[in-house]
Amino acid sequence: MAPFLSSSIPLLLLSFLPLLSLSFSTVDQPYKTYIIRIDSQSKPSIFPTHYNWYTTEFTSTPQILHTYDTVFHGFSAILTPDRAATLSQHPSVLAVIEDQRKQLHTTRSPQFLGLRNQRGLWSDSNYGSDVIIGVLDTGIWPERRSFSDVNLGPVPGRWKGICEVGERFTARNCNKKLIGARFFTKGHEAVGGAIDTLEFKSPRDADGHGTHTASTAAGRHAFRASMEGFAAGIAKGVAPKARLAVYKGVFVSSSAGNDGPNFMSVTNLAPWIVTVGAGTIDRSFPAVVVLGNGKKLSGVSLYAGLPLSGKMYPLVYPGKSGVLAASLCMENSLDPKMVRGKIVVCDRGSSPRVAKGLVVKKAGGVGMILANGVSNGSDEGDAVKAYVSSTSNPVATISFKGTVIGIKPAPVVASFSGRGPNGISPEILKPDLIAPGVNILAAWTDAAGPTGLESDPRKTEFNILSGTSMACPHVSGAAALLKWLVYDITNYDYVNFLCGIGYGPRVIQVITRSPVSCPVKKPLPENLNYPSLAALFSSSAKGASSKTFIRTVTNVGQPNAVYRFTIQAPKGVTVTVKPRKLVFTEAVKKRSFIVTITANTRNLSMGDSGAVFGSISWSDGKHVVRSPIVVAQMDPL
Repeated sequence: MAPFLSSSIPLLLLSFLPLLSLSFSTVDQPYKTYIIRIDSQSKPSIFPTHYNWYTTEFTSTPQILHTYDTVFHGFSAILTPDRAATLSQHPSVLAVIEDQRKQLHTTRSPQFLGLRNQRGLWSDSNYGSDVIIGVLDTGIWPERRSFSDVNLGPVPGRWKGICEVGERFTARNCNKKLIGARFFTKGHEAVGGAIDTLEFKSPRDADGHGTHTASTAAGRHAFRASMEGFAAGIAKGVAPKARLAVYKGVFVSSSAGNDGPNFMSVTNLAPWIVTVGAGTIDRSFPAVVVLGNGKKLSGVSLYAGLPLSGKMYPLVYPGKSGVLAASLCMENSLDPKMVRGKIVVCDRGSSPRVAKGLVVKKAGGVGMILANGVSNGSDEGDAVKAYVSSTSNPVATISFKGTVIGIKPAPVVASFSGRGPNGISPEILKPDLIAPGVNILAAWTDAAGPTGLESDPRKTEFNILSGTSMACPHVSGAAALLKWLVYDITNYDYVNFLCGIGYGPRVIQVITRSPVSCPVKKPLPENLNYPSLAALFSSSAKGASSKTFIRTVTNVGQPNAVYRFTIQAPKGVTVTVKPRKLVFTEAVKKRSFIVTITANTRNLSMGDSGAVFGSISWSDGKHVVRSPIVVAQMDPL
C-alpha cells in the first residue's frame, strides 16, 4: 500500500561557509538557492563577526537569506550555478549545497508496541515527561486536543527556543506542550515566489503531514478519536508527556523512503541516522469484493458511506480498451456511458487513489476497485480483471468490514517501504528497523481534507495515513522514553568510518566542523560499532571468503550478568563468535567480541533478495540482544 498522502516541499538545508570577495560573471542563468558552509576559523581578523565578513565581502548582500552561527557557520543565498561553482573552489568554503525539493516521505500502535498505562516503559519514564522532541516538518495545527498542556509541569528550564508568530499563529498557540514553533520561508520564496494563499506564512500547518507526525510522536491522550468511525479509540502519541518544538520549512526526513519494494530504494543511509522503515500493525480496515462467480477477494477500504448491502452491480475495467489513461482512471478519461451505475476497476499509479475514485464518481460510477501492480501484490487485481474478461455480464459487490483488530501476521514490512541494500556504504545495514507506518491514526489540520485534495471539503480532527513518515515519529517518541539509551559510537568512530569508505579530510570537515586527519592504514568500515553485521564479498569472488567484525556492547541492566550467544547462521554460511560468553560486573560494564563470517561464494544461494540472512543473539536468561547478519555478493556503487 502506498502512502495515503504525499507532498513535495522545499528542503531548507543548513550548512556553513566563509566567503571572500570574488568576481562573478553575470551569465543569463536561472537563480537558485544555495547553502554555503564556511570554515569558521578562516574569518579575517579585520571583521568583528562572521556576519560582517559575509555582508562585506559578498557584494550582493540582498541575496543573503539566512546566516548560520550555532551548529555551523555560513549562510544561504540566491546564486547562479556558475557563481555557486566559483564559490565552491575557494579554500575557505567547505561546501556549497543547492537547496532541493524533497518528498515528504495513533489509537492502536502504542499498544501494539507493548506500551501499557500501569507498567513498563510508559510508567518508568513518566510518559517521556520533560523530554523535548524537535519536529521538522510542515508545521502544526496547535488547537488539536493532542497538543493540550493540561496537567503538564513548567517548560523545562533548558529550553532556549522561541514561539514565532505569523499568519493565524500567535504566542498563545504555544503552551507547556507545544513549547516552541518557528517557520522558514525565505528559501522557498526566493525560488518560487511569495507564499501562495493555500499556505500559511507561520508555523501553522496547511498540509497536515507535520500535525500527524507530531501527534504520533508525542500527542496527548485524546478520547473518542477516529477518522469517520475508523480506528476508534483513545489517540495518543508514543511519548504523551514529551514537549514539542516544531519547525516548519526545515524538511529533513529520517525515514527510509516510500519507493519500495525496489532494490536499493532505501534513503537516509548515514550510520548516524536511525533509518526507519514502515511496517503493519495488527489492525486493518478490510473490505471484501464478491464477484459474480462467487469468488471473494480481500482488500482494504476507508469508505464510510452507505453500504452496498450485497447488491450486485455491473463490473467494468476501462483498461480493456487499451487506453492507458482509461486504465488508470485519469481525469476525463472515462466515458460516462461506459461506467454509469457500475463498479469500475482502476489500475494503480500516476494519480492518487482518491483522485481516481473522484473520476469514477464524476463519470457516474457507484464504486471503484483499485488494482495493484506486481510490486505491491497484483494477484487480487489480476483475478478481478480475468473475471471481467471471462464473461459478457460481469458483476460484483463490495462488503465493508470497518475496523478489525488482531490481524496476523504483524508486523509485516509495507510494500512501499524502502529496501536495501545501502548503495553508498553497504557495510551499514539499512533500514535499521521498522515501526508502525500503515494506517496510522493521528491528529490532522483543518486546512485540508483527509485526502489532501482541493476537491475534498471535509474537516476531520484525526486522519489515517500510511508511509515511512508515519513510522519515523514512533521511533522519535520511543527515544524520548528511553532516557537511559546507550549509544557508544563516538565522533572519532564516525571519522574513521568515513575515511574507510574513501572520504578525504576536507570533505569530512563539512560534517565535523573541525579539521580531521585519516589514519595511514585505511580503517575497515565494517568495524564501525554498529548493531548489525553485513558481510559483503566481492561480486568477482569465487570460493571460500571470510569477514571479521569487532563489536563492543554495554550492559545497562543488572550488574554481575552473564550473556551467552546463540547463532542462526545464514544458509551456506559459517559463523563463529569469540568469546563464548560475556561476563559483566559492577566494575566491568563493557565487553567486546569477535565475529567471523565465512562463506563459499560458489555455494551461496541468494534467491530473489540477493542476500542470505541470519542473526546472533546474546541472552542472560531474561534479556535478548539480537544482531542481524546479512551476507551478499556486491560491490559499493
